[in-house]
Amino acid sequence: MQIIRKNLRQGEVVVKIDHADDLWALSQLVDSDDVVSGKTERKIKIGGAETDRKQAVVRKTVFIELKVERVEFHKYSNNLRISGTIIEGPEDVPRGSHHTFDVEEGTILTITKQEWPNYQLDKLDEAAESIKTKIIMVIFDREEAIFALLKNHGHEILTRLKGDVSKKGLEEGGKKSFYSEIVKVLAEYDKRHYPDNIILASPSFWKEYLMREMPDELKKKTTLASCSDVEEGTIKEVLQRPELRKVLESDKATKELGLVEELLCAVSKDESCYGLKECKSSSEIGAVKELLVSYEFINKARLEGKHREIEQVMREAEKTGAKVSIISSETAEKKLLGLGGIAGILRWKQKSS
Repeated sequence: MQIIRKNLRQGEVVVKIDHADDLWALSQLVDSDDVVSGKTERKIKIGGAETDRKQAVVRKTVFIELKVERVEFHKYSNNLRISGTIIEGPEDVPRGSHHTFDVEEGTILTITKQEWPNYQLDKLDEAAESIKTKIIMVIFDREEAIFALLKNHGHEILTRLKGDVSKKGLEEGGKKSFYSEIVKVLAEYDKRHYPDNIILASPSFWKEYLMREMPDELKKKTTLASCSDVEEGTIKEVLQRPELRKVLESDKATKELGLVEELLCAVSKDESCYGLKECKSSSEIGAVKELLVSYEFINKARLEGKHREIEQVMREAEKTGAKVSIISSETAEKKLLGLGGIAGILRWKQKSS
């Protein structure tokens, strides 16, 4: 997701959806009563009752501003719909009528809130950072290799290698020497940069041959990906591959599971609150140090029109200095849902009743 403009004084953020995964992130940022505006398609009637001709209905691209009433995200179809009442638009679009934004890749939207809570700003920044874990990528074939360190915004080329190899069978000594050279350089960068993950990307089946040369300690954190050729521009191509998305999702899941495990430890020490009622009362007296909320818990409440109380607890906790985290990875979220979908780590031990 790209942040095109951020004006928090006006409560306004403009974003562009770059990938299907951004739809899920956006669904966590838009709340009821927010104002969302952007280009959208709408059916417009042409002609009127005063004419002899029947009214024709055409689809027209228009710029509409609406007050949000409902946000629906379908996880398995990557379908995000933002519905509400139109407050601004062209003359032929009646104010007060209902409309739905069908958000997809390439959509640019302006989101305006009375106040952006920190937990949503964190989610916004997280969605804009395509790489949050330390990753080394190697793009190569049998004659050339490019090593890059991936960063939050872009990448840094570490080095380039040229191999003097035979163009005969893959198993010949020259190629093995080049593969060994790649592994040697990769091992050096592993000790220098301590990457969490390594991506090996190549056209055809070169990556499988290189994996034969890799030591076990590097294999454990290596993911294979495909690419069209070996040049710097290919890095962007690989960033869009599903293989890399899985690496990033795995890293996110590990961090969220760690948060939930800390919560469970607090539960065992009577230093926690869980369930909406307990979390609300603890937040009101400033007792919550860290609040974890399940995305499914929020989403279900939205569909039932009961989400405002949850949002109020999250804002209240944040006002008293608590760190608020929305948990969405499968294993961590399942454990959190077992505690009612919302739980907190307290600043002090609960008094026994």
